[in-house]
Formats: sequence, structure tokens, C-alpha cells
Amino acid sequence: MAEFLEPILPGSYLGILGGGQLGRMFTQAAQAMGYKVCVLDPSSDSPAGSIAEKFIQADYTDPAALKEMAALCKSVSTEFENVPAQALDELESLGVFVAPRSSCVSLAQNRIAEKKFLATWRAETNIGPAPNFVIEHDADIAHVPAELFPGILKTARMGYDGKGQVTVYEAVNLTSAWNELGRVPCVLEKRLDLDFEVSALVVRGYDDMVVAYPVSQNIHRDGILHTSTVPAPALKPQQEKKIIEAAKALIRKIDYVGVLCVEFFVLKSGDIVANEIAPRPHNSGHYTMNACVTSQFEQQVRAMARLPLGDTRLLTPVSMLNLLGDLWFMGKEDKVTEPAWNKVLSHSDAKLHLYGKSDPRMGRKMGHINCLGESINQARQSCAVVASELGIEP
Repeated sequence: MAEFLEPILPGSYLGILGGGQLGRMFTQAAQAMGYKVCVLDPSSDSPAGSIAEKFIQADYTDPAALKEMAALCKSVSTEFENVPAQALDELESLGVFVAPRSSCVSLAQNRIAEKKFLATWRAETNIGPAPNFVIEHDADIAHVPAELFPGILKTARMGYDGKGQVTVYEAVNLTSAWNELGRVPCVLEKRLDLDFEVSALVVRGYDDMVVAYPVSQNIHRDGILHTSTVPAPALKPQQEKKIIEAAKALIRKIDYVGVLCVEFFVLKSGDIVANEIAPRPHNSGHYTMNACVTSQFEQQVRAMARLPLGDTRLLTPVSMLNLLGDLWFMGKEDKVTEPAWNKVLSHSDAKLHLYGKSDPRMGRKMGHINCLGESINQARQSCAVVASELGIEP
């Protein structure tokens, strides 16, 4: 039997690999609970590093940096899935409690491994991945089943926010699409008759307790999340129950400690398909910061510190609006102008969260707004009005 570890109490240092906005919001949640935070990130301009008690600017696999972090922190997590697994392994070997462990993070780093895992998960949940085929060599292209077209060719590694993928309508276009992606290992997924997209946020504690948040319904634009609405307006109660039970089964199956997001497609037939796993707090879970008893970032702190998990109850309907760098260039592509936040905040139910990024860029996530309402329709209407005032198509 594994040794039982005591909770890590406030006053201690917690570590986070990655200094972006997820790391920043984690840091704020940890500090609110009395913890100190150490951030490790290669960039000197780190939103999380700028507010943490300790910032180590170094490569994620830098041995000296990892030793420094391990000497300071009792527990470490990661803010994004592309942190090298070897960094997590090294920290664990140095005696740090790592949540989630590298085996869980590695699963989400490679779409090939992820699809294979989701296929094995189908047997117990009756939810699996979209039909797909792995392409690693020229010879593989000749064996792709005709029924996978039209499909989406996705790189096995480093694809996010719509990057690293190409739509392939016919088999004759597959070779050129693979060349366009650099001839790296890829997965071709069949395009499905999609009705809408949702994501489930689940959390597992050190004590094996698992909790789930209400499922969010998501709209993407150009591959980047645009809005998340909770409760999910189009989701039937039996579909939500099935999705939550499946996500809970998944988090236990991989022995995961921390916050995990699983994205799903709901097809026009009513069938549910698993899209991908994100081993961290997620953009679609930002609504929890104002609409739930416990935010996803506080949950990550609780799981890392081996504390009891918090209540995931939804207190109010909410629609979350992503804010991209495009907003700072409205009408003047060569001049940065701060958006009219006073107009946004004239809506008393709009909660603004900016990420402390000094350099707005087109397509870069700069913040989000949680629009609350007494009903789903009221929350969505508030979100549409706020978006319109900022010049964003609702």
C-alpha cells in the first residue's frame, strides 16, 4: 500500500510549470488561500511570474532550475500540456508531489496515444473518439479508408487553438495536406455531422474523491474558443449525465489528481463523441470563477495540496466571452488602443478578467468576461450586448 501523505497547509510553496494566464489565475487562487507560488517559465515576460512570490526564468528541463523549484515547493503542477514530461518526472524524483503525473500529461501531448486511449475507454462509457487513421509514413496514405473523407488532418503533437490541422475533402488531397503539415506524424479524423460542442470539467483529489462541474456548451471561431455557456442550452439531461459519468470514469482510469477537461462533440443524431483531453484547468472552465461555489483554479490548489475538494455547484447561469488581442486594434491595425472597459462594466452582471499581458496580438487570448444572469437566456443576451459594445460579433 502506498504511503499516505499529509495535506500541504497554507504558508507553503506550490509550484507551477508555465507562466501564462492559466498559471496566473492559479497563482491568484493559491495566494488567496494563503500559499506562496513559484513559477518556472522560459519567458521573461510571464503573466504568472510577474505576480508570483518566486519566478525562475529557465527552460522547463533545466536541471538547476528544477532542483531550485524542488527545494522550495512541496507540490508542483503544470498550466499546459506541452511541458516536457521529463520535467515532471525529474521533480517527482526529487521528492516533489506532482499532480497530475507525467503519464497523464503525456497522454494529452500526443493525439495518436490519446485516440488509442479513448478507443479503449469506449467499452466502459459507450463514448469513443471520431473514426480516425494514423499517418506516420508515405505508405500509410494508401491505406486510409475512403469513409474517413472528408476529414481533418491533425498533427500528433503541439496542435491547439486550431493550429496544426488541415481539412481534407478527398483522398487525392491527402498527400499535399500532409506535406503542408511538415510530414510529421498525424491523425486523420472523419468530419462528423456536428450539432454542438461541450466540455466536461472534472477534478480528482488525492483521497480519490471525484467531483464534476456542470457541462459547458462552447462556440469556437477560427479554432479558438469564443463563448462558453452554462447550463449548456442544447444539452439534454440524460446526455449531460452520460458525459459527466464518462469523464469521472476517465479521470479515475488514468489515476489523475487535479483538474481535467474532456471535450465532446454532440452529433445531430444525438450520439456523443470524445474529442480531446486537456490535463489542466481549461478556457471553457473560466465561468467557474464567478458562477460556481469553487473556481477551477481553487480546485487545482486543493488537489495539489491534498486538501478536500470544494463544492462545484452552479450559483447562477453564465456565458463566458473570450477576449482576443484583436480588440486592441479595432479600426487601427497599427495602433494599440485599450478597449472601453467602462462600457463593459456599466453592465453590473459582467465580470472582467484580464491576464496581465503587455503585448496584445491578433488571436492572442488577453482576457475573458463572465456574463451572469438569472436565466440562460439572460446570460446569453448580456454576453451578446457586451460583445457588441466591444465590436465583437455576438
